Amino acid sequence: MTGDDVRGGRLDGKVVIVTGAGNGIGAGFATALAAEGASVAVVDIDGGAAEQVVSAIRERGGRGLAVPVDVTDRASVRAMVSAVLAEFGDIDVLFNNAGILLKEPYLSTTERQWQKVLDVNGLGVLLCTQEVARHFIARGRGKVINTCSTSSRSPSAHFAAYAASKAAVLSLTHSSARALAPYGITVNGIGPGIIQTDLWSQMHRDETGSARAADSLAALDDYTPTILLGRVGTPGDVAPTAIFLASDDSDYITGQLIMVDGGIVLQ
Repeated sequence: MTGDDVRGGRLDGKVVIVTGAGNGIGAGFATALAAEGASVAVVDIDGGAAEQVVSAIRERGGRGLAVPVDVTDRASVRAMVSAVLAEFGDIDVLFNNAGILLKEPYLSTTERQWQKVLDVNGLGVLLCTQEVARHFIARGRGKVINTCSTSSRSPSAHFAAYAASKAAVLSLTHSSARALAPYGITVNGIGPGIIQTDLWSQMHRDETGSARAADSLAALDDYTPTILLGRVGTPGDVAPTAIFLASDDSDYITGQLIMVDGGIVLQ
């Protein structure tokens, strides 16, 4: 550990899987959880991006494992779970964070776009939860945390598929909480608001595939008036809630959605 490393201990001894952890909020979750003592499986369809996050975790004295996975494929998910168990010997927490964001006018959304977003954002949560829950059931406890988004509560006309997928994740959070509570497993959701991540740049690319940063920042600025606290969020704004939900402090909470959105959605 270097002098710049600040390490807590709220998650000492815990093994945490974070899907979609190669960048954005997922990478923020992974590094923050590792800084609190967790051994973190950085899971992403982009294995190279996952490796970079793990390298950063290890440079700061943490423990990490990069595992490539396609969350929409059950065999891939099972292989991921096996790899984590082989490396760390146990799993305590699953963060279902993998997701894709599509901005498209409502009347222009195609069947192919709809299916892709629902598969990654919705089916991926179901498959990962089912496969990790089998291990949780055998050990008699575990935690599942799902990234739900403000779109699960307040959908936009230009994000119809994304909003529907996140509403599905919220519904899965509730049904999973009911189904898994008898086995000592808690299931909760975290609802990030407008967070500045690579997902925004991916929506604004030119014909060469290069991100148009100015367009991305302008799109973020468009949402600022809807945020009570007057600014878009960062992954660092969401990470403390992720740590709380992964820790023993949240043991008596299940079936809940915690919004971390600067006040976009008032519940």
